[in-house]
Amino acid sequence: MKLDILALASHPDDAEMSCVGAMLAAAALGKKIGIVDLTRGELGTRGTPATRAEEAAAASQILGLHARENMGLPDGFFQNVREHQLPIIAAIRRYQPEVVLCNAIHDRHPDHGRGAQLQSDACFLAGLKMIETLGDDGQPQAAWRPKHVYHYIQDRQIKPDFVVDISAHWETKRASIAAYKSQFNVVEEGEEQTYISGAVFWQFLEARAREMGHIIGAEFGEGFTVERPIGVRDVTTLL
Repeated sequence: MKLDILALASHPDDAEMSCVGAMLAAAALGKKIGIVDLTRGELGTRGTPATRAEEAAAASQILGLHARENMGLPDGFFQNVREHQLPIIAAIRRYQPEVVLCNAIHDRHPDHGRGAQLQSDACFLAGLKMIETLGDDGQPQAAWRPKHVYHYIQDRQIKPDFVVDISAHWETKRASIAAYKSQFNVVEEGEEQTYISGAVFWQFLEARAREMGHIIGAEFGEGFTVERPIGVRDVTTLL
């Protein structure tokens, strides 16, 4: 299936926390959206690869994604090398997205910044016909390079190059994050707490979305950085 927007994420839940609001806004306009997770999140303190897969499936249903898959790369240890580039190149060629959303260019978790460069390089390499990959049918895939590559903002504060108004989709975004029950808002007595498991992190996520929205005069927003300047045909359509 050809997608209009594809989010690449180092871990299941990266996209939900950072860019699904923008994807939902596009879907409301008839665009097709999907997510490719690089790892199963197997190094997470809480949950297992199996529970993370179930949670990702639940989040996907909430979001109404047209496609989602997991590359199964090693959590914490994937590298920007040919072995790990090729499956991402194949996914980009399979979905032929016009826009790819990648991890934050730098962040608290080293997988995010490293994933950002791996994903960006794969987007470029996917357009080189001399790199051979096979589709699900075993046939050679055609080269494909996305028209636009943007990076979402995650834990660390990064000045956005543009912000998307997600006010109409905040509750759906929030529900998709909450689908990761092993990771967020864990309040059971005796359960091991992590950086993201408590109420304070939920408050941070909402505060970040409200801050981004405030920048553009909206209630909620998601910020992105660009790899090259964005062209605008009509300045009167900007918020």
